[in-house]
Amino acid sequence: MIVNPNFAGAETEMTEVEAAGRILGVRTRRLSASKASEPDAAFVTFAQGRVDAVMVGTDGFFIERRHQIAALANRYRVVGVYPFPEFPAVGGLMSYGPNLADGYRQAGVYTGRVLRGTKPADLPVIQPTKLDLVINLKAAKAIGLTIPPIMLSRADEVIE
Repeated sequence: MIVNPNFAGAETEMTEVEAAGRILGVRTRRLSASKASEPDAAFVTFAQGRVDAVMVGTDGFFIERRHQIAALANRYRVVGVYPFPEFPAVGGLMSYGPNLADGYRQAGVYTGRVLRGTKPADLPVIQPTKLDLVINLKAAKAIGLTIPPIMLSRADEVIE
Protein backbone atom coordinates (compact mmCIF):
# COMPACT_ATOMS: atom_id res chain seq x y z
CA MET A 1 0.00 0.00 0.00
CA ILE A 2 1.11 3.50 -0.71
CA VAL A 3 0.07 6.09 1.88
CA ASN A 4 0.74 9.71 2.64
CA PRO A 5 2.30 9.81 6.14
CA ASN A 6 0.97 13.35 6.57
CA PHE A 7 -2.64 12.15 6.19
CA ALA A 8 -4.36 11.65 9.54
CA GLY A 9 -6.08 8.46 8.33
CA ALA A 10 -2.94 6.78 6.95
CA GLU A 11 -2.21 4.72 10.07
CA THR A 12 -5.79 3.47 10.30
CA GLU A 13 -5.83 2.55 6.60
CA MET A 14 -2.57 0.67 6.87
CA THR A 15 -3.62 -1.12 10.06
CA GLU A 16 -6.78 -2.34 8.31
CA VAL A 17 -4.84 -3.50 5.25
CA GLU A 18 -2.32 -5.34 7.42
CA ALA A 19 -5.13 -7.04 9.38
CA ALA A 20 -6.83 -8.14 6.15
CA GLY A 21 -3.47 -9.36 4.84
CA ARG A 22 -2.95 -11.54 7.90
CA ILE A 23 -6.41 -13.07 7.53
CA LEU A 24 -5.84 -13.76 3.82
CA GLY A 25 -2.25 -14.88 4.25
CA VAL A 26 -0.99 -12.01 2.12
CA ARG A 27 2.21 -10.18 2.96
CA THR A 28 1.79 -6.42 3.08
CA ARG A 29 4.22 -3.59 2.71
CA ARG A 30 3.88 0.14 3.20
CA LEU A 31 5.52 2.80 1.11
CA SER A 32 5.04 6.48 1.75
CA ALA A 33 4.61 9.40 -0.60
CA SER A 34 3.88 12.99 0.32
CA LYS A 35 5.78 14.91 -2.39
CA ALA A 36 5.11 14.98 -6.12
CA SER A 37 8.23 12.96 -7.01
CA GLU A 38 7.73 10.22 -4.40
CA PRO A 39 5.08 8.13 -6.20
CA ASP A 40 7.62 7.50 -8.99
CA ALA A 41 10.16 6.13 -6.52
CA ALA A 42 7.48 4.07 -4.75
CA PHE A 43 6.45 2.33 -7.98
CA VAL A 44 10.06 1.58 -8.85
CA THR A 45 10.34 -0.09 -5.44
CA PHE A 46 7.07 -1.97 -6.01
CA ALA A 47 8.29 -3.20 -9.40
CA GLN A 48 11.68 -4.27 -8.04
CA GLY A 49 9.98 -6.10 -5.18
CA ARG A 50 7.67 -7.86 -7.66
CA VAL A 51 4.54 -6.96 -5.77
CA ASP A 52 1.29 -8.47 -7.00
CA ALA A 53 -0.89 -5.44 -6.34
CA VAL A 54 -0.78 -1.92 -4.98
CA MET A 55 -3.51 -0.25 -2.98
CA VAL A 56 -3.57 3.53 -2.92
CA GLY A 57 -4.57 5.49 0.17
CA THR A 58 -7.60 7.75 0.26
CA ASP A 59 -5.69 10.98 0.85
CA GLY A 60 -6.34 13.92 -1.48
CA PHE A 61 -2.63 13.93 -2.35
CA PHE A 62 -3.21 10.77 -4.39
CA ILE A 63 -6.46 11.97 -5.94
CA GLU A 64 -4.62 15.04 -7.23
CA ARG A 65 -1.98 12.75 -8.74
CA ARG A 66 -4.35 10.08 -10.08
CA HIS A 67 -3.11 10.47 -13.67
CA GLN A 68 0.50 10.02 -12.56
CA ILE A 69 -0.28 7.07 -10.28
CA ALA A 70 -2.43 5.21 -12.82
CA ALA A 71 0.24 5.71 -15.48
CA LEU A 72 2.97 4.43 -13.13
CA ALA A 73 0.98 1.30 -12.24
CA ASN A 74 0.41 0.56 -15.92
CA ARG A 75 4.02 1.30 -16.90
CA TYR A 76 5.35 -1.10 -14.27
CA ARG A 77 2.55 -3.62 -14.91
CA VAL A 78 1.42 -3.51 -11.30
CA VAL A 79 -2.22 -4.22 -10.45
CA GLY A 80 -3.56 -0.96 -9.03
CA VAL A 81 -6.53 -0.94 -6.66
CA TYR A 82 -7.85 2.51 -5.95
CA PRO A 83 -10.30 4.01 -3.45
CA PHE A 84 -12.33 6.12 -5.89
CA PRO A 85 -13.74 5.74 -9.44
CA GLU A 86 -11.79 8.81 -10.55
CA PHE A 87 -8.71 6.56 -10.85
CA PRO A 88 -10.04 4.04 -13.41
CA ALA A 89 -11.62 6.96 -15.25
CA VAL A 90 -8.08 8.18 -16.05
CA GLY A 91 -6.54 4.78 -16.81
CA GLY A 92 -6.22 3.00 -13.46
CA LEU A 93 -7.24 -0.65 -13.27
CA MET A 94 -10.01 -0.76 -10.68
CA SER A 95 -11.61 0.98 -7.76
CA TYR A 96 -14.01 0.06 -5.04
CA GLY A 97 -15.30 2.89 -2.96
CA PRO A 98 -17.65 5.83 -2.69
CA ASN A 99 -18.27 8.28 -5.49
CA LEU A 100 -16.54 11.56 -4.60
CA ALA A 101 -19.01 13.63 -6.62
CA ASP A 102 -21.87 12.27 -4.49
CA GLY A 103 -19.97 13.26 -1.35
CA TYR A 104 -19.39 16.76 -2.66
CA ARG A 105 -23.08 17.10 -3.53
CA GLN A 106 -24.01 16.05 0.02
CA ALA A 107 -21.53 18.58 1.41
CA GLY A 108 -23.28 21.24 -0.68
CA VAL A 109 -26.67 20.20 0.71
CA TYR A 110 -25.32 20.42 4.26
CA THR A 111 -23.73 23.80 3.54
CA GLY A 112 -27.08 25.07 2.30
CA ARG A 113 -28.83 23.81 5.42
CA VAL A 114 -26.27 25.52 7.67
CA LEU A 115 -26.59 28.77 5.73
CA ARG A 116 -30.37 28.59 6.21
CA GLY A 117 -29.88 28.35 9.98
CA THR A 118 -29.55 24.67 10.88
CA LYS A 119 -26.96 24.14 13.58
CA PRO A 120 -24.19 21.82 12.37
CA ALA A 121 -24.55 19.77 15.58
CA ASP A 122 -28.17 19.05 14.58
CA LEU A 123 -27.18 17.49 11.26
CA PRO A 124 -26.72 13.72 11.24
CA VAL A 125 -23.36 12.23 10.33
CA ILE A 126 -23.72 10.63 6.91
CA GLN A 127 -21.48 7.92 5.54
CA PRO A 128 -21.58 6.49 2.03
CA THR A 129 -24.11 3.69 1.71
CA LYS A 130 -23.13 2.65 -1.79
CA LEU A 131 -19.67 1.64 -2.89
CA ASP A 132 -19.00 1.34 -6.60
CA LEU A 133 -16.80 -1.25 -8.29
CA VAL A 134 -15.30 0.24 -11.44
CA ILE A 135 -13.06 -1.78 -13.75
CA ASN A 136 -11.02 -0.42 -16.65
CA LEU A 137 -10.54 -3.14 -19.29
CA LYS A 138 -8.03 -1.05 -21.25
CA ALA A 139 -5.81 -0.91 -18.16
CA ALA A 140 -6.25 -4.65 -17.61
CA LYS A 141 -5.14 -5.34 -21.17
CA ALA A 142 -2.18 -2.98 -20.82
CA ILE A 143 -0.83 -4.94 -17.85
CA GLY A 144 -1.72 -8.36 -19.28
CA LEU A 145 -4.51 -9.13 -16.82
CA THR A 146 -7.72 -10.98 -17.61
CA ILE A 147 -10.68 -9.96 -15.48
CA PRO A 148 -12.94 -12.92 -14.66
CA PRO A 149 -16.46 -12.64 -16.13
CA ILE A 150 -18.04 -12.96 -12.67
CA MET A 151 -16.16 -9.87 -11.54
CA LEU A 152 -17.20 -7.96 -14.65
CA SER A 153 -20.83 -8.92 -14.02
CA ARG A 154 -20.61 -7.49 -10.51
CA ALA A 155 -19.02 -4.21 -11.58
CA ASP A 156 -21.08 -1.05 -11.40
CA GLU A 157 -19.14 0.31 -14.35
CA VAL A 158 -16.83 -1.28 -16.91
CA ILE A 159 -14.63 1.06 -18.92
CA GLU A 160 -13.73 -0.40 -22.32
